Amino acid sequence: MELHHEFTVPVPVDDAWRALLDVERIAPCMPGATVDDYNGKTVTGSVKVKVGPITVTYRGTAVFEEQDESAHRMVLIANGKETRGQGTARATVTGTLAERDGGTAVSVRTDLTVTGRPAQFGRGVMAEVGDKLVGQFAECLARRLGEPTERTEPSEPVEPFQAAQPVQPVQPVQPVEPIDLLRTAGPPVAKRVAVAVATAVLALVFVRIRRHRHA
Repeated sequence: MELHHEFTVPVPVDDAWRALLDVERIAPCMPGATVDDYNGKTVTGSVKVKVGPITVTYRGTAVFEEQDESAHRMVLIANGKETRGQGTARATVTGTLAERDGGTAVSVRTDLTVTGRPAQFGRGVMAEVGDKLVGQFAECLARRLGEPTERTEPSEPVEPFQAAQPVQPVQPVQPVEPIDLLRTAGPPVAKRVAVAVATAVLALVFVRIRRHRHA
């Protein structure tokens, strides 16, 4: 399925371009995603998706196939596989940036292929979920781009024989919340999905009853 989303961020296009390539900086804005490693071209990580009571985790890589700074165009190819299942996800994401009223308009086209449990929702639901996830990402990105850049102050020299400071305990990493498809889609879409699932269950029961009678 093909999806198209657009959003704007309140910074010049060159600043937005650098920010979108700074994967580690924008990773917290990606719903359900965890970045394990990034070498400037390849991203390794995982995405968690919740379908009702079931949580599906995809692990895989995303590779920047194109980074055209002069045209402000990037192409990202991502592949993932369920950690406990046979489902797969593949996406080719093409992003273009353009100056608009002092800010930057970002256009994202996604060619998405999903197999497994999330695929049952179909294109309409996935498109509505995608709209809301991109909206959340854009809001988070705009906030982060508005934050001042942290500066590293030079450390003061340690006096001889100065007592060592107690080591502060490392704060535990907060677990990443999975993308809840039903909650993200909203009540109207969730209701349609529930009706579809109920219809499928009734059809299955009807078929089994007929088989039992014939037997």
